Amino acid sequence: MGDMMDWMELLHHYKLISILIAAVIARVIVFIINKTVHNFFLKTHFIEERKEQTIESMIRSLTKYTVTISFIFFAISQYVSNFGRILAGAGVVGVIVGFGAQSLIKDILSGIFLIYEKQLHKGDFITINNTFNGTVVDIGLRFLKIREWSGKVLTISNGEVKQIHNFNIDQMRVIERVVVSYRENPERVFEILEIACEKMNEVHKPCLKLDHSNCAIEPFKVYGMTTINSGYRGIEYTVTGLVDDVYYWDAAKGARRIIAQTLFDYEIKLAEDTMLLREVENALLRERH
Repeated sequence: MGDMMDWMELLHHYKLISILIAAVIARVIVFIINKTVHNFFLKTHFIEERKEQTIESMIRSLTKYTVTISFIFFAISQYVSNFGRILAGAGVVGVIVGFGAQSLIKDILSGIFLIYEKQLHKGDFITINNTFNGTVVDIGLRFLKIREWSGKVLTISNGEVKQIHNFNIDQMRVIERVVVSYRENPERVFEILEIACEKMNEVHKPCLKLDHSNCAIEPFKVYGMTTINSGYRGIEYTVTGLVDDVYYWDAAKGARRIIAQTLFDYEIKLAEDTMLLREVENALLRERH
């Protein structure tokens, strides 16, 4: 027992050693908590995987900030007499404001609301402030990280997030528009697009959003003629289909390919053909005059 007291007294005299040991302990605590939470979610499946990853990311961030702030306070207390009384007298809020951390509070509160209101989850594809697009890779108390299509990781403060477009909230509607030459018979165009929709419903059946009876809520269909003379070039037709958000991008790419191939097979002229013909006709008229 005496040896233990001597050891503690030695640590008290050598404050730097105490701080180093505290840093190691803090690191171990963070590692243990993160590992425990990760293993817990690996063995349980009572919530969706994306939500598990989001909660895990938030707990990891909360643990890191809590342990770091505690370590900083401990380190300061080693060199400032009665630091505990000073901290209690000033109040935690007063200390935070004194350090000029208003933006920190804003970021943390914004991060909490992002999670609480279920605006996004880890793995979601989102658009932030109508400017940045990418997949959410990390949600922290202060920062949100998204990986853009190019592979770059964008880090943005939670407080700077004003608007979020989330492409992974339960369902997405594939909306494909095609502008056809006004010389084409609308009835025939409708028939050809219906053929394309039948192919899409057959090929992308696993992507369609289903109801409780496993029936497609909104299979691919011709929504209708959405513009009579789109850009003075032709008639615009729209095809829609409701799909599971996980398969949205694959379904959208596949839908465009099937529509394009079907229009080509049935020799339906698109609006671009009309533009080119007009340019050629105008050029011939200028040459004659």
